[in-house]
Amino acid sequence: MLLVCAVTAWVSLTVGTQRAVEDARSLTRVVARGIVAPTLHDDLIQSDAAAIVVTDDVVRSRVLGDSLVRVKIWTRDGTVIYSDEPGLIGERFVLSGEQRAAFASGVSQAGLSPLSATENRFELGSDLLEVYQPIETVEGTPLLFEAYFLHDDITDLGRRLWWQFVPVMIVALLAMELVQLPLAWRMAKRLRAGQEERERLLRLAIDASELERRRLAVDLHNGVVQNLSAVSFSLAAQGRRSSADPAAAAEAAVAAESIRTSITSLRALFGEIPPREVTEDGLEFAIRDLMAGLPARGVETALEVRLAGSYVDDDSAALAYRVVQEALRNAVGHAGATAVKVTLSASDGQMNVVVDDNGRGGDPGDLGDQVDDGRAVLEMLADRLAEAGGSLGVLLDADTGTRVVARLRLVTADDPF
Repeated sequence: MLLVCAVTAWVSLTVGTQRAVEDARSLTRVVARGIVAPTLHDDLIQSDAAAIVVTDDVVRSRVLGDSLVRVKIWTRDGTVIYSDEPGLIGERFVLSGEQRAAFASGVSQAGLSPLSATENRFELGSDLLEVYQPIETVEGTPLLFEAYFLHDDITDLGRRLWWQFVPVMIVALLAMELVQLPLAWRMAKRLRAGQEERERLLRLAIDASELERRRLAVDLHNGVVQNLSAVSFSLAAQGRRSSADPAAAAEAAVAAESIRTSITSLRALFGEIPPREVTEDGLEFAIRDLMAGLPARGVETALEVRLAGSYVDDDSAALAYRVVQEALRNAVGHAGATAVKVTLSASDGQMNVVVDDNGRGGDPGDLGDQVDDGRAVLEMLADRLAEAGGSLGVLLDADTGTRVVARLRLVTADDPF
């Protein structure tokens, strides 16, 4: 609306000024043809003193005023045959482009006066608007009537005309804005409702996905894993009973070991599924379970928890669990770490989750280049932490490895809420 107002104001002011200039041209045409031309004779061209006096009386009594401050009458050769400034009478100058155009077309011309010109040495210090109107003497000799208007008066008139448009323009724009406000409000409410609905559906989809993953994990644990365990025990027992056939016993032992490895892999997958609720005490046990399978893969683990007297809500605990899970996955699966340490602590109303590993850290500025190496999930977790009022950072060092630091809002035990 402000842009429309500015453009409309500029256009209105320009139109108002142009209208004022047209009014000056109309006034010059009326004065030149209706008042001055009927009193002009060819003897004025000959610098007849009596003719000059007659013309001067008409100009001073009926033409000059507050805005029209100077009058000149020209011949085709550039001679000033009359001016209310006597010092210019009889002088000859080179005609300007507007003057020649007015003589040639017979149509009035207007333009700003170049006060630096010799012919304007007697003019006032303020800007002037020159209007040229072709006329003829009573005998039919063509002449050029020139009127000088104060430019400030012209622009003032333009502004006065502009102010006539301003109230209408403002009222119209405000009315249009008032009409649009309810529509914009309704549209904003619909967009907000649609966004909330999409967020609700997304949460339902995520919850359903997590529920389905847990259901499958339970089914696999109670079904396939138990059956595989039974088969592993049976094969191990069969191998021990097959002492007469060493080859069969060895094959049974190899098969039993392969099944046990598969069982371990399945259980590791179960550990990657976040618990349904990670409570104040359950967070530590959940992370211990998450790290339980790492020693079997040759990775030393350490967990330090300093959360005494602090309450960790379920959402923060779940985010902390996810950060540790992804950091361990990257450390072991991508960085080739042989030692990891997880530290949970509380300070300044925040829970700090720090995961250190001795894997391939890389240069400090390489995180963006290593997204394809498993850190994309950490970037998404950083967005989720930011939405929850927390933060997540990854520090890379080629010598010491990688440090993942997450900070989450923490409610202390003394908080009444």
